[in-house]
Amino acid sequence: MSTTTPTPATSTTSSSSGSAPPPRHRALLRRLLAGEGFVAILIVVFILAMAPFARGLLTERNMVNVLSNFWPLAIIVIGQTFVLVLAGIDLAQTAIINLTNTVGALLVSRALEPALFQNSVLWNTVIGPDGGPLGGGWPGILSALLIVVVIGALLGSLNGLAIARLRMPPFMVTLGTMLLFSAVAVWLTRSENVANLPDDYVAIGQTSLWGALTVPALIAVALGFAAHYLLGRTPFGGWIYAAGTNRDAAIISGVPYKRVVVTAYALSGVFATVGGLLYSARLEAGRPTLADDLLLDVIGAAVIGGVSLFGGKGSVLGAALGALFFVVLSNSLNLLNLPFTVVFIVKGLVIVAAALLDVARTRLLGGAR
Repeated sequence: MSTTTPTPATSTTSSSSGSAPPPRHRALLRRLLAGEGFVAILIVVFILAMAPFARGLLTERNMVNVLSNFWPLAIIVIGQTFVLVLAGIDLAQTAIINLTNTVGALLVSRALEPALFQNSVLWNTVIGPDGGPLGGGWPGILSALLIVVVIGALLGSLNGLAIARLRMPPFMVTLGTMLLFSAVAVWLTRSENVANLPDDYVAIGQTSLWGALTVPALIAVALGFAAHYLLGRTPFGGWIYAAGTNRDAAIISGVPYKRVVVTAYALSGVFATVGGLLYSARLEAGRPTLADDLLLDVIGAAVIGGVSLFGGKGSVLGAALGALFFVVLSNSLNLLNLPFTVVFIVKGLVIVAAALLDVARTRLLGGAR
C-alpha cells in the first residue's frame, strides 16, 4: 500500500509571507517621503494655501525677490548637507559667514570713516581712510574673493580637525567656534557695517543677465551641480554616506574617515562663505552680524529637504528645495505683516515638524538614502 507524503502548507505560507512586499499604504509612504517630490508638493500646496491671504505672493516682483533670497540660502544649505549626511552638524556656518563677508568688505571698501574704524586692530595696517587694499578693480576684487574663500575653507577645516583628530563632539566644537568666529568679526569692525563697496563687487549679488537668470543663480546652480557630482558620482560621496550610516563599519571597510570629516567641514565653510558674499553684495555692505538669525533656517531647510539629522541620507536637490520652502515661508509671513514674535513661533513650529518628519523618514525608509 503506497502512501503520499503531503507537502507542508505551513512552510509555503511562511516563506511567501516572509518575502511579501510591504503593505500598499506603507510603500506609498516610503515613495513619498524618500523623494524630493514630497518637498516640491509641500511648496506648491503651501503657496496655493497662502496666496489668498498674502497679497502679492504670486506677483512677478515678489517671485524675483524670493529667488534673490533663495540662491544664497540654497548654497549655504547645500554646504550644511555635506556635514549632516556625515552625521555631524555645523553650527559655525553662520559665524563663518559673519567673519568672511566682513573681511571681504574690508578688503575692497573704497572708503572707511575714521570715527567708526580707527579703533580697529586693522586700522593703518590693512585698512585706512581710503578703504581696503583690493578695491581698485576686478583683479583686486577677485583676489579678495579668493582670500575669503580660503579663509572659509580653513575655518571649516579647523572644525573638522577638532572633530576628527581630537574626537570632540561636532555640536560642542561648532558651538564654540560659532561664538569665537562671530566675536572676531565684531572685534575687527567694532560692530560697524562696512559700506562704500565697489560697483563691480556689488554687481556680483545684483546683476541680472536675463530675467530671473542672475549671477547668483549661475553661481548657485554651478555649485549645486558640483556638490551633486561629489556626493553621487565620486568615492568621496560614497565615503560620506558610508561614514554617516555607520562610522565604525566604514572605518573597518577602509574609508579614510578623518580626511573625509575634515574635507566635509571645509566644504561647509566654503559654501557658507560664498553664500554670505552673495548676501553681502546684494545688501551693498559687509555686516559682522549678517547671518545671526540664519542658522535655524539652514538646519530646518536641510531637514525639510530630506537630509537626515541621523546621517547617511540626503541629496543636493532635496536640500535646495528645502531652502526654497523656507524662503517662501519667510516671504509669505512678511507679506502677512505678522509681528516678529509670531514669525518666530511659526518658524519654530515648522522646525519641530521637520524634526518629527526626519524621525518618520528614518523609521519608514530604514537604510535608504
